[in-house]
Amino acid sequence: MVELTMWLLAVSALFSFATANVHTMAKVTDNPADQLVATLNSNRTSHKGSSLYNNPGLACIALQYIKAYAGKCEDVGGPDAKRPADSEFAETFAPDCGVLASSLAPITGRSLGCQSKYVSPSEAFSEILMKNNKSLEILYNKNHTEVGAAVSGSDGGAPYFWCVLFSSGKSNSSFVLEGGVAKVTKPGCFSGANDECSGAVDRSLTPELWTILVGAVIALFCVFRF
Repeated sequence: MVELTMWLLAVSALFSFATANVHTMAKVTDNPADQLVATLNSNRTSHKGSSLYNNPGLACIALQYIKAYAGKCEDVGGPDAKRPADSEFAETFAPDCGVLASSLAPITGRSLGCQSKYVSPSEAFSEILMKNNKSLEILYNKNHTEVGAAVSGSDGGAPYFWCVLFSSGKSNSSFVLEGGVAKVTKPGCFSGANDECSGAVDRSLTPELWTILVGAVIALFCVFRF
């Protein structure tokens, strides 16, 4: 009975260790959406452009923009590309975030990408969002004054969407959040929220960790069995 208890405790500890490692491996340092904005602003300033204000209200709307695709990566880019109607910004996205409709400002650019594999924010910027001249024209547009970025997986996993919205609004009065805080919008991460976020990353056990966990359980069974 004592051996069985010890065996169960050991298995429980191993499982906790494995899931903790999944959390550590999957967790994005700070917030990937903020990191994307930092990369974007760094690129703009290196090309003599201005750094854009990271607006959390606009960023939350970017996350709602992603959710409008309902995980359909095939609707992003290409000849059959689709995008939400402009009316959805005031009718759906703003209310879902708690953004005051009266504070909405013109959207001066949109950049959206999707793929099956999660990548770092810098890779998403260069390999997914800014891979053609049209994207670069949007990035360097001088009419932009603020930006909001979001990243989200579908149901906590692939595919992964990256979205950047640009606006010509004023940082003090555009995309204002009721009470100063966005409504809960998980899963997903958005920039400007001054928090850490890893809600865009799949936290399921990888095949490698499953192999390690199962192997360890078998080894423990042999030890306590004999």
